[in-house]
Amino acid sequence: MLETTIAAIRAADEAAMAAARELQGRLTKPAGSLGALEELSVRLAGLAGVCPPPLPEPAAVAIFAGDHGVHAQGVSPWPQEVTAQMIGNFLAGGAVVNAFARQAGASVTVVDVGVATPLPADPAAEPAVLDPAVPRLVVASVRRGTRDLTVTAALTRDEALAAVQTGIRIADELIDAGAGILLTGDMGIGNTTPAAVLIAAFTGADPLDTTGRGTGVDDPTYAHKVAVVRAALARHTPDPADPLGVLAAVGGLEHAALAGLILGAAARRTPVLLDGVIAVSAALAAAAFAPAAVGAMVAGHRSAEPGATVALRHLGLDPLIDLGLRLGEGTGALLALPVVTGAVRVLHEVATFDSAGVAEK
Repeated sequence: MLETTIAAIRAADEAAMAAARELQGRLTKPAGSLGALEELSVRLAGLAGVCPPPLPEPAAVAIFAGDHGVHAQGVSPWPQEVTAQMIGNFLAGGAVVNAFARQAGASVTVVDVGVATPLPADPAAEPAVLDPAVPRLVVASVRRGTRDLTVTAALTRDEALAAVQTGIRIADELIDAGAGILLTGDMGIGNTTPAAVLIAAFTGADPLDTTGRGTGVDDPTYAHKVAVVRAALARHTPDPADPLGVLAAVGGLEHAALAGLILGAAARRTPVLLDGVIAVSAALAAAAFAPAAVGAMVAGHRSAEPGATVALRHLGLDPLIDLGLRLGEGTGALLALPVVTGAVRVLHEVATFDSAGVAEK
């Protein structure tokens, strides 16, 4: 599945991008007056291979959840049980991501790809339904949490591959159900530590620049967290030319699944709106698998986690909003969704100077 997905990913359609730039120049507004929205509309036309590109709707948020063996190293003050408890909150509709999803009219699919606590019976055989009112749970657990990456590889290559392929499958399911854009979400206590290791591994940046305070650790815990990231890199010396190996050595199951979701979306020429530091660390892996996959990525926001800025710079992506968010779940991506929709709607609905009878300068 991974090889065929990568093979299906193509570079942006230059003719569609040229058509979008030409259309932007004929719309009833000063050229360039919509700033970054204009280039975003051009990128989305290139992804779709048509101008104007389809409106990015309906939107589907996929929240991948997993636990982490490195939690035993004291990198987070929150107990690991919170991962499963928050999944219950997602399914009850009580989390911030649910509130924002209802506002945006987006469906929420929660995927247990590696939660340590057993969850309810698996309804994954049911077809995906993009219902904003009813969050959906898919149990696709590869293993109940990763191993401690400071002691051994977090995952085997087969486990990492299974998680990536789960993400690809979820992308296909949501797109087949009608989703016009996918939004990344995540849940996993301790998951900013493997994210920091992944970002350092793929970009070569110093762990001090890729490691943040996650859920809000104090200074001693933060210094310890940076040391844990350094120790993981020294133990495994991950090779960015082998993205599956990097994910296996130092990644999380949700990171690997998110990489798969991004690859699956890119193969289907569907945009994927990235959330925070977990998403962009996974996006680095997706880009290492298939550099053209970056064409499907839209950076929703700039996370307050410093590693997110490092990763976005490496990917060449500019975030749409910057509100100092660091919650995860998909919240920043959901807030950015109207910006993406607006960029495309301009190409569909704004009159040209000729059609409106408006004189040009």
